[in-house]
Amino acid sequence: MEENLELEPAEPITGLRMNRRDFLKSTGSGIFLYFTIGDLPFLQEEVQGPRRRPSLPTDFNAFLKIGEDGRVSCYTGKIEMGQGPITSLAQELAEELDVPLDAVEMVMGDTDLCPWDMGTFGSMTTRIFGPALRNAGAQARQVLLELASENLNVPVSNLTAEKGVVFDRTSNMRRVSYGQLTKGKRIERHLTKPAVTKKPSEFKVIGKPTLRRDAKAKVTGSAKYSGDIQLPGMVYARLLRPPAHGAKLLDVDLSEAKKVEGVQIIHEGDFIAVLHKYPDVAEMALSKIKAKFDKPASGINDSTIFDHLLKVAPEGRVVASGGDLKEGKRAATFIVKETYLDGYKAHAPMEPHTAVVNIEGGKATVWASTQTPFGAKDEVAKELGIKPENVRVIPPFVGGGFGGKSANLQVIEAARCAKLTGKPVQVAWSRREEFFYDTFRPAAVIKIESGTTEGGKISFWEYHVYFAGERGSAQFYDIPHHSTLAHNSSWVGAQGSHPFATGPWRAPGNNTNTFARECHIDVMAAKAGIDPLEFRRRNLADQKMNLVLQAAADKFGWKPAKAPSGRGYGVACGIDAGTYVAAIAEVEVDKSTGGVKVKRVVCAQDMGLVINPEGATIQMEGCITMGLGYALREDIRFKDGEILDLNFDTYEIPRFSWVPQIETVILDRKDDAPQGGGEPAIVVMGAVIGNAIYDAVGVRLNRMPMSPERIKEALKRG
Repeated sequence: MEENLELEPAEPITGLRMNRRDFLKSTGSGIFLYFTIGDLPFLQEEVQGPRRRPSLPTDFNAFLKIGEDGRVSCYTGKIEMGQGPITSLAQELAEELDVPLDAVEMVMGDTDLCPWDMGTFGSMTTRIFGPALRNAGAQARQVLLELASENLNVPVSNLTAEKGVVFDRTSNMRRVSYGQLTKGKRIERHLTKPAVTKKPSEFKVIGKPTLRRDAKAKVTGSAKYSGDIQLPGMVYARLLRPPAHGAKLLDVDLSEAKKVEGVQIIHEGDFIAVLHKYPDVAEMALSKIKAKFDKPASGINDSTIFDHLLKVAPEGRVVASGGDLKEGKRAATFIVKETYLDGYKAHAPMEPHTAVVNIEGGKATVWASTQTPFGAKDEVAKELGIKPENVRVIPPFVGGGFGGKSANLQVIEAARCAKLTGKPVQVAWSRREEFFYDTFRPAAVIKIESGTTEGGKISFWEYHVYFAGERGSAQFYDIPHHSTLAHNSSWVGAQGSHPFATGPWRAPGNNTNTFARECHIDVMAAKAGIDPLEFRRRNLADQKMNLVLQAAADKFGWKPAKAPSGRGYGVACGIDAGTYVAAIAEVEVDKSTGGVKVKRVVCAQDMGLVINPEGATIQMEGCITMGLGYALREDIRFKDGEILDLNFDTYEIPRFSWVPQIETVILDRKDDAPQGGGEPAIVVMGAVIGNAIYDAVGVRLNRMPMSPERIKEALKRG
């Protein structure tokens, strides 16, 4: 039995606004600590892409709750997608609050319970949100000491806290637990002076290697994702998709699909969805739809895209400059001019975009695989015509994002279907849809002209980046005469330049910029006849980068040699999210096939204070492994808006057999502020492999990925 839904405009869903009192009621009992967040840095930091800045309270914001049983709920707008804040944020709160780590329960991304957050991206969780959370924990601890002082009739100066218990230093029998202090009541108390966070010498939890708290659930399969959510009466939606970006629906025949028993069909303009209580039946019914599309021919494909981008690129915007380029050119013994190319890359997460939306009692509840739950909240509210306060987004575990789940198209689709059917709806993209609708890492062009003096010093550097954005483009080498111009950002304002949507991809733009810069540094070193590591040292005044590079060289056991040496060694340096990184790789190239085997990668990082060394190491290893893909194989082929790579049979990501011996070095910088750790190591992978290929066989590839076919062609050209 089919149901064809009419296209009459739906009435907006109305409901009650959740105010402060309602919020407190919904969160149960315990001590809530409020503190002024004012103009926190993460609210001021520029965010790529459209983001609504909500009107936040200026006097307080809740980050934690202490229950009567002594357990602590930690609230964060960040989500867990494999990067590890479910562990590291709990460590930070446990440290400052003086409670056992296993007493902290994380509540992540729930828009009804957690403080607003712009989203989980940019390696900002530890370096931006972390200090605010630690400050909250320190304030809570001080409040509890004051309450305990009143309870025990002991001066605060005589009290200390440990494992969730406050006791008198002179008589530890006089004690009271945090749970006893709360007595199930909510206590609001402001401090009369700022709280002081702990010094590194006082750390008991921060800095200690800690196994990921979600490891067992994910290994055993008990972890829940959006696709695991099942509600009474829920239906699965399958949507009619165009064959190419820019294609227009001309005609559609739904007659055969309507014959499928139990199916519902939504036909609203170009939006056509087939729904059924079983996903395979919905898929079968979708296959019976006959549709005709107009596919415009743009003439742009993966081979012509670079010429197209140069034609449509705007004038450059100055990122950095200094000295006089003409003077630098006069001082140069030789000049090197190169162009570097990078194609589109897919995010290819294990979990495709998925969302479940249920509308009940004038309120929408959303379970979504998203990096931006608060953004999704606003988008759903707009789609349904209701106030954002009546939308609750709950992100379960997210199975990978890498920037690709910042957009929430699947959430909007599920909300639209739920509104029109009156039923809970799940939209789970197929792998084909995931590739088609991915906001790809943008294709980009980088042009560099530079010169070197007789003594191996870089005299000038002229850098133009087209569509990769400026992240990672600014020069950290000591160059007296330099200019860096960005011609459009990676995706913001680039609409119409690319044949489909583009967006942030792990360390957005920095992968491309570091590839071009570090390959070009190697070109100069080879032309000067200087060991590539020594050439970098000669041109580095930045002591932090020098120390990171030295740490990698020591771990690797680097021996100086001019490239190409035949050893297959490569070097690359970079900065991302405040973290300094240097990598050295060893590769083996099969000249007959063009295949590259990465045998060993040593990576050193200075990332300031490290909250969880175990988690930081895992992130470095993950970046290195993922970086193999964009460097060697990953490339989206397309023609006239049609995506030609729609699954892993043609879009090849790293396999277990690719993984080299990985060695990591994290410099001990406990007294420095924590920096980003989820992205930096990936930015150097293209360059370090490209430089190692040149050292192995004497050919340089200026385009990623450096596929076997391109390597063979380069070898033929000599």
